[in-house]
Amino acid sequence: MRRLLPDGVDAAIELVGTPTLPDTLAATRVQGTVCFAGMLSNEWTVRDFYPIDYLPNGVRLTAYAGEAADLPPAVLQEYLDRMADETVTLGPVHAYPLERIQQAHADLESGRHVGKLVGLPWA
Repeated sequence: MRRLLPDGVDAAIELVGTPTLPDTLAATRVQGTVCFAGMLSNEWTVRDFYPIDYLPNGVRLTAYAGEAADLPPAVLQEYLDRMADETVTLGPVHAYPLERIQQAHADLESGRHVGKLVGLPWA
């Protein structure tokens, strides 16, 4: 990510979990924020967590563990409006038909693509 944005991203959402959290933090700019919101890796803790060494200087780490109903409707609507007027995007998306799902996994593991990788049930 730093090759594309040398100063880092303004904000990131971490959905995979503790194994990828250091990379997400490292990709975030000073005064940027990482929101830890997922545990897709099924690894629940950061072994030997020492915040001074683990967190980059000036990067904020927060977490979200609520339900959809916990998100204020006005906040959700503002985000949806920004998506509609294209002032915010979901970033690059790479779609794979299900018969190429092995390639999607290989691309994900190798870091070949930046952004979201999606498997589609149709060709």
